[in-house]
Amino acid sequence: MTPVRAAGLVAGVAFGFLISGGQFTDPDRIRDMLLLEDEYLYVMMAAAVAVGTLGSRLLRRTGASTLLPHERVSWTNPNVASHHVVGAAVVGLGWAIADSCPAPFAGQLAQGVGWSLFTIAGVLLGVWLYLRRQDRSAVTTSG
Repeated sequence: MTPVRAAGLVAGVAFGFLISGGQFTDPDRIRDMLLLEDEYLYVMMAAAVAVGTLGSRLLRRTGASTLLPHERVSWTNPNVASHHVVGAAVVGLGWAIADSCPAPFAGQLAQGVGWSLFTIAGVLLGVWLYLRRQDRSAVTTSG
């Protein structure tokens, strides 16, 4: 296993424990959030976005490098396009239906929540459909 993959595995496992401990895998907590009856998950997400935004901007400003593969921290800001809005709507709809988003379903599966398999199946189907559409677009543009 390469160092980058090992670091990704460690970070992924740590993330799974953190979202489980933060109650992001609890369907009742998610449902209450979506019904605007409980602000806990909104506060947690806002705190994560604030820390991530400030931290990444500080790293970029200081010229820091990533731990692996030692590249400068940088990014571009693409303009919002219609596919961004459609994608956000699809994720939001799926989140409302499944009481889960892509991060918690893995934690739910690890906790033995059997119905998370349906969410995983939906995510995999969505990825497959997206990749299939991309392949068709590549063939159409190149042919």
